[in-house]
Amino acid sequence: MATVGTSVVASKLIGMQVEPFAATALRHLLALPVLALLCWLFRPAWPRPSRRDASILLLQAASGSVGYTVLLIAGTSMTSAADAGVVAGTLPAMAALFAILILGERPGLLALMGIALATAGVLLLSVGLGSEPGVPMPHRTFGIALVAAAVACEVIFILGQRRLRAPIEPLAMATLMSAGGLLLSLPAAGVVWAMNGPRASAHGPEWAAALAAIAWYAWVPTVLGFWLWYAGARRATATQAAASTAWLPLVGVVGAAVVLGEDVTASQLAALALVLAGVLIGSITRRTRH
Repeated sequence: MATVGTSVVASKLIGMQVEPFAATALRHLLALPVLALLCWLFRPAWPRPSRRDASILLLQAASGSVGYTVLLIAGTSMTSAADAGVVAGTLPAMAALFAILILGERPGLLALMGIALATAGVLLLSVGLGSEPGVPMPHRTFGIALVAAAVACEVIFILGQRRLRAPIEPLAMATLMSAGGLLLSLPAAGVVWAMNGPRASAHGPEWAAALAAIAWYAWVPTVLGFWLWYAGARRATATQAAASTAWLPLVGVVGAAVVLGEDVTASQLAALALVLAGVLIGSITRRTRH
C-alpha cells in the first residue's frame, strides 16, 4: 500500500503531459517484461481458470489495471496530489460499502461509522477552501470525483479476487493483471491517438519527468506493489490488510509535499484525519468479527 501511495504522486506528474490511456499502456508495457523475467526465475504455477474465473480475471484487469490508472491520472490532472491521496485512502470504507450494497453483508455500527467518516473526509475536500493554486474549484471537484471513481475500480478489483474459485500464485496473478491491462488499454490508447494526435507539449523537462514517473509506476507500484499485495493477502488477516491501507493516503500526502512541493492545507489534513479514523474503525470492526 505504501508503493501504491507513490502512484498518486506519479500520476500527478504523468497527467499534465501524457494521455491517460497511453500512459496506462506504457506502464504495463514496461512492467510486463520484468514480471516475465521474475516468472522465469521463480517458476510460479500457471493457472487454468474456468470460464467463470476467466471472466472475473478480465473484470479485474479492466477495473484495477486500467480503470484505476486512467481515472487516477485524469483526476490528479485536475486536482492536487494531496487531495488524491486523501481520497484514495477511502479504499477500505468504499470496499465495505460495496460489500453491503452488492454482496448483501450486514454492517455493524462501527462499520457504518467508518464509512461515514471516510465520506465526510471526501466531502470536506470537495467543499473546503485551500485547493491547489491555479486549479479552479469546479475542476478540482470533478478531479476529486474521478479519483473516487478510481477507488471504486480498485474495490471491484479487490472484491473480484475474493470471488475466484481457484487460488492463483501471487507472481502469476501480478503478471496476468499486467498483461490484461496492456491488452485492454492499447486499443483505447490507439483510438485516442488517432482522434487527437500527440500532445503538443511532448518535450522538455516536464515530459522527461512524466516518462520517469511512468517508469516508476511500472516498476514499483505495479511489479513490486502487485507482487507484495498478492503475497501479503495470502498471509495477512482481514484486520491487518485493512490497517495497512492507511499507508496509501499517508504516502500520497507526504509525497505531494516533499516531491511536488505542494502546500498541504488545514482542510486536507482534517480530511486525512477523518479518512484515517474511518480506516482504524473499520479495522476494529474486522477484529471484533474474527
